[in-house]
Amino acid sequence: MNQFAQQSDQFRRLLSEVSEEVASLKAEIRELKRENSGLKTKLEEERDKQTDIFSAISESERLAIRQQIKGMISKIDNHLGDSHEID
Repeated sequence: MNQFAQQSDQFRRLLSEVSEEVASLKAEIRELKRENSGLKTKLEEERDKQTDIFSAISESERLAIRQQIKGMISKIDNHLGDSHEID
């Protein structure tokens, strides 16, 4: 009986340790969920503040930029075409 009592006592002690660890992990999970929720809220706030480059400029400015880019591409094409004729 003595050995049985010792094993029962050891079992209860180990079970208690496991229960404490589980409770500790559950508390940690709750804290991490709160932290995650706060970070998600901050992320959404930052996303709402952002605007893309095209929504920050007017349609006429977009057209002007497009024309400038097309002009630059044309100049590059002409330059490349001229250099190929020399070769």
